[in-house]
Amino acid sequence: MYKKEDLEQLKSELVELANKIKFNINKSRTDIELMRNQSPTDEGDFSLLMNDTSIEDTLIGKQIKKLKEIEIALDKIDDGTYGICEMCEEEIGIERLKVKPFAKFCISCREINEKEGKYI
Repeated sequence: MYKKEDLEQLKSELVELANKIKFNINKSRTDIELMRNQSPTDEGDFSLLMNDTSIEDTLIGKQIKKLKEIEIALDKIDDGTYGICEMCEEEIGIERLKVKPFAKFCISCREINEKEGKYI
């Protein structure tokens, strides 16, 4: 079982990370809106604008996914199920959680998923 101070530190890191991601998402959405309000002068400008907004949309999607994983980890801390591998149901090592506090899998299960091409 994890030490109370470790859990408090990890929770603090998760909250800070969630706040940073929310800020980045909002900033990106504002940037996209500004880009979409521009009037391209030719086909090249239009193509560049579409490409840039598409990239921003993709990045926002990835940030939203990461934010959801963080929120799930925070919920797990609150309900006492944090740090349990979702595959083997063993405790995830504290060192792994310090590196990736929203990890869903222990190192062994993560490697199995990577070998199977799931990249979770």
